[in-house]
Amino acid sequence: MASSEVFCTLCHEDGSSKDAVTWCTECEVFLCIDCEKHHQKSRMSKNHKTMPRKDYQKLPTFMKEISSQCKDHKKKFELYCTFHACPCCVQCLNDKHQKCQELKPLSDILENIKSSASVQLLEKDMTVVKENFEEMIKYLNSRMNSNNGQKLKAAETIRSFKKSIDEFLNKIEEEILTDLESKHSKLNSEMNTLIQQLEQRANQISQMQGEFTKMTRLATELQMYVGLRETEKTTAQAEKYIEALKNEKSFNEKNLKVTISPSLQSILQDLKSFGYIHINTSKSTLQIKAGRKDQAQSLVQPCPGFEEIKPSITERRARKMDKPEFWQDIKTSAALY
Repeated sequence: MASSEVFCTLCHEDGSSKDAVTWCTECEVFLCIDCEKHHQKSRMSKNHKTMPRKDYQKLPTFMKEISSQCKDHKKKFELYCTFHACPCCVQCLNDKHQKCQELKPLSDILENIKSSASVQLLEKDMTVVKENFEEMIKYLNSRMNSNNGQKLKAAETIRSFKKSIDEFLNKIEEEILTDLESKHSKLNSEMNTLIQQLEQRANQISQMQGEFTKMTRLATELQMYVGLRETEKTTAQAEKYIEALKNEKSFNEKNLKVTISPSLQSILQDLKSFGYIHINTSKSTLQIKAGRKDQAQSLVQPCPGFEEIKPSITERRARKMDKPEFWQDIKTSAALY
């Protein structure tokens, strides 16, 4: 019910709406001020336990749903069956608990329950469990922080290694570019030297051609004869020089070409990943408190499982149950409720 509107159960049944102030834990009804006075004076209810409405509404929902009356028979619970671990009314004996042993008065089970050792132990158990949860959360948060640090460290390792690779590649790139420059300069130098030699000889032939033209036009026969001999000699030397160059393969084409190291090429061909990320598992260092070994046990000692029960009725009880007055007493007790 909403805390703002809670009406007296008895008045509400009579068609009026009065604010409730009290909850009777045994009648399980809300009472207004007037009804509470009558409730306290009534011989049947004057000893009932009540509680303020506000306190009742503070109870957990599942506790509000717990009734002191049997839902099947609408009678108050009087007994507790340790075999089925449940409260039962007198009429339940005939319906479900005829063969059950160790039926105890419910009042004995509930006596001093709030101050019992079970309550204190359960409070301690809940404290231990809560502390364990808090410790596990703290541990996992610590692990997350540790993993964050590991991630940053791993990323730094990757970048650092890449930087080392870049520096190494830059170094060997510089070396091969230097080698390229050296070999290119050597080729150019050799060809420039040969070009200079050829130009010198070509100029010599050109000069000789000019002189030969003048000789054929102006020289005497003797001068012409001697001139021809010298010209033939110089021309023959030039031809011999050209032939020597051809034999020495001076004009073979020398081309610059780069060959990338097979090891470096294999990086592009064989390398599929920069590396691998592993998640290594090691034993946890989490320390949690141990709970009681018996903490899962009920407040009332449980009976053996159904398959472990061997039904047996003592001779004395069997004789008693065979008597009609035994069942007559049970029926009489049920009728009183």
